[in-house]
Amino acid sequence: MAKPAVSRNTFRGLFAFSVKADRKHDGEYCVLKLFGSAQDIPDRLLQQWSHQADLPGAEAIANTLEPRTRKIVNGRKRYDHASDFLHVLLRDLELREH
Repeated sequence: MAKPAVSRNTFRGLFAFSVKADRKHDGEYCVLKLFGSAQDIPDRLLQQWSHQADLPGAEAIANTLEPRTRKIVNGRKRYDHASDFLHVLLRDLELREH
């Protein structure tokens, strides 16, 4: 299997930027949990992210990531694992393309 263009550490960085959580919610804990679990994201998902993230451009990626991440930080959405979050992002990007 080819090595993904996006490393696990790069993907984990997405969560690191989001740790500026509102202290009134448990969002910070959720983001840190995703940061830790990102280490275990399967290579095939990272490859899929690498491919799909190249297609729509940086603005579309930001427009997809920002509301999803904000919901986590504000405590309105929880994901058990970074892979779950990545699946949702990939689905959102795919829907955006069509």
